[in-house]
Order: sequence, then C-alpha cells, then structure tokens
Amino acid sequence: MKKKLKVLLIFNTAYATPRGYDFKEEFADPENMYTENDVCRALQVNNFEVRLLGIYNDIRPLLDEVKDFKPGVIFNLVEMFNNKTHFDKNVGALLEMIGLPYTGASSDALFVCNNKALSKKILRFHRLRVARFYTFYRGHRIWRPRTIKLPAIIKPLCEEASRGISQASVVDNENAFVERIKFIQDNMKMDAIAEEYIEGRELYVTVMGHKRLKVLPARELKFGQLPEDEPRVATYKAKWDDNYRDRWGIKSVFAGKLANGVEERINEVCKRAYRALNMHSYIRFDIRATSEGKVYIIEPNANPCIAKIDEVAQSAEKIGMSYEQLIRKIVMLAYQRK
Repeated sequence: MKKKLKVLLIFNTAYATPRGYDFKEEFADPENMYTENDVCRALQVNNFEVRLLGIYNDIRPLLDEVKDFKPGVIFNLVEMFNNKTHFDKNVGALLEMIGLPYTGASSDALFVCNNKALSKKILRFHRLRVARFYTFYRGHRIWRPRTIKLPAIIKPLCEEASRGISQASVVDNENAFVERIKFIQDNMKMDAIAEEYIEGRELYVTVMGHKRLKVLPARELKFGQLPEDEPRVATYKAKWDDNYRDRWGIKSVFAGKLANGVEERINEVCKRAYRALNMHSYIRFDIRATSEGKVYIIEPNANPCIAKIDEVAQSAEKIGMSYEQLIRKIVMLAYQRK
C-alpha cells in the first residue's frame, strides 16, 4: 500500500498551545480560524496524514514537530509571529533552513511582496505598469514630490489586509497629503508610501503554478452605493467589516464584461509579474483596469487567504476545480519542487 504523504499544517495563533493540541474548539467557531479549518478538512479528504501545529511566540515546537513527525510537506499558513506580521518571511526562511518543502511563497517573495515600494520597483523594472509612488521613511522630511499627482492614496509601507487604509487615506491637497503620512508614522509607527490614485475597476486575479502558469477568473470588488464623492478604494472596512459592506452594498463578484483585449492583457500582465517576483506556488494580484484599457498592478499578495469563501477558492471553483483539488494542487506544487 502506498504510504500517505505526511503534511504538517502550521498557522499562527493568538496564544501558546502545546504540541498535539487539536483546535476542535477554535475550529467549531465559524468566526475563528475558518481558513485553517477549511484547509485541514481538505487535506484529510485528500487522504494526507495531517498534523496541526499552532505557532505563537516560540519556534522550538516547530523544530520538535519536524523532528518527530518527519513531514513530507509543510503547509504554511503562518501570517505572523508573536503578533508581528513582518515575521512571516522569517518563518519561511526557517523552513528553508530546515530543508523541507513548504507551500506558498518563499521568504524572499514574502519580503518583496510585503514591501509595497520594493515590489513596485521590481515590477516597474520589468516594464509592468504601477502607479507613480514615493516612499516616506520615519525621521525624514515630508513633502509632496511634484512627480506625484493628486489625488493620491497614502498607505503603510509594509502592512497587509488593508490595515491602515480608510477613506481618509485618499488625499486631494498638500496639507492632507502631509498629515496622512504623519498619521501613519506617528500612530502606526510605520513608514509610509504615497501612490497616485488610479481610477478604475478593482480586480483580484489569482495566478498558480511553477513552470506552467494558470490564471484563474478575475474577481471584482463592487463599491455599491458609496456616495459619488467617496473614492472607490478597498479600505479595511470595505474588506472586513460585514456591517459596513452591507450598509453600502459593497460585494465581491466575478468580474463582468471587460473591453476587447483587456482580459487577455490582464492575464499576460499577471503572468509576467508572477515571473518577475519569482513566485512558485500561488499569488493574488490587486489590479486596477482603467476605462482606457490600461492595466495597473496595485499590489501583489503573497500567500493570500485560501478559505473557501475567499477570492482564490472561488476563482478556482469557477473553472471546475473543487476546494479539495485546489488544496491538493498547492501541496503538490510544494512537493514537486523538493
């Protein structure tokens, strides 16, 4: 009988848990750890031998689990360590030092994609269209460069999931430009990036693969009944606050009809960006498609959410790939790179 592939599913937790902890209570709560629960169930359906490990602020349980369980693949859902999101790349680097294949982005790719300026520089070097931008590091002078046209959107330089982005992030005068940068630096204790605001449709495009790439059907964020004078941006509330989304009719749907040639252009742009960023598993690109048919990459999202209800899984289902098949595909991409 063929031996089952051992898969160690690792993810971050808000508190320390011992090795062997089953997470039944957490998984039973539909509002808590639903991605981890979805992935765990899919791995089991695929007949993998699955072990769970929550990681909080101590990396030693991971080393012990690897030594004792001897997994063939590590399924990496770790997004932070000790409640710090920028340590996700460090966990990836540790897995590389261990020498076991793991799912998702490499430590290099996590570092690049988490830094909005660095990823834009790489994409622009490869002649992919991004908004004009400027980086403001703490402790340096703040001003509006004449190369940045208004309106602009001000974001934390290294943050994910739209944290730090609100309607106030879009500024249309110099005073607001400077004040928003100061707000991020002083209140969030982070560096900031200013980008020209791109008017257009907000699309989310998933790319998967290693040597052969697959672009999944685009999803689109519809901004519903937002007042006409409000900018159409994916704020933190627009993404994660269900009451806010319901109030303004904001919803994610499959992208409607695009102008002739735009869909093909988006697919080609995303494939080129995937290669430029040296990706090998899966990624979701946030795209703006303008009325003139121009395609801008707003952000690359390494290791995006892969819960059943989120963009990646929904796009996979659109082409007939079940959730269980999607998770198996991610595991096999890691295993084949061993």
